[in-house]
Amino acid sequence: MPVDAIVGGADEAGRGPVLGPMVVCAACFREGDVPGLQEQGVTDSKRLSPKRREELCDVIARVACGFELVVLSAVEINEGMAAGTNLNDIEVAAFARAINAMIRRGTIPHTMWVDSADVKPNRFGERIRRLLCARVAVNASHNADATYTAVGAASILAKVTRDRLVRDLAAQHGDFGSGYPSDPKTRAFLKAYYHDHGGFPPFARAEWKTLDALRKEMGAPPAGQTRLF
Repeated sequence: MPVDAIVGGADEAGRGPVLGPMVVCAACFREGDVPGLQEQGVTDSKRLSPKRREELCDVIARVACGFELVVLSAVEINEGMAAGTNLNDIEVAAFARAINAMIRRGTIPHTMWVDSADVKPNRFGERIRRLLCARVAVNASHNADATYTAVGAASILAKVTRDRLVRDLAAQHGDFGSGYPSDPKTRAFLKAYYHDHGGFPPFARAEWKTLDALRKEMGAPPAGQTRLF
């Protein structure tokens, strides 16, 4: 592929937490700039320390031909899932939205590599491709963030952005840990918030089974009910 050909990558951060937003990022680079990103250590964000992610975020933003971040709040995710849209559907639409934003600004990649949330990566990639406003090859695979530098770069931008948003939420509402359902600090925060406010916070993912389990643990009525019996 020519060094001036444009390649892209897309990934998300925050698919699994019960608290906070999910952030999707699509980023494009000239093929000739990819080796330099590799030399800097750009890879799957999960393999990097928070400090190194922050450092690389600035490097990636300078090198990129273009990038787009789509922030999906817990409220937006709740509304979509309550209307019958599953998380994969929401993610497909967000990936397409991010890629289309770059295309409309004039950055049209030859190929987009995407980290697949679907057990069938080809299906995931094809669904995104059908929503694009230009002809772009979309190749989806599992663990693409560790395999393709452009996807790793997108994962870093998405992760750093989400971490900043989570810190803002914690500054407003108190330390709630990682926001993941398995985190004892997150679960304790949710129980305390429910006790103090009579419900879970607006930045909680209302469709997550975690919240039903916590209600049961607390002896609180299920969502939509005012009493147990």
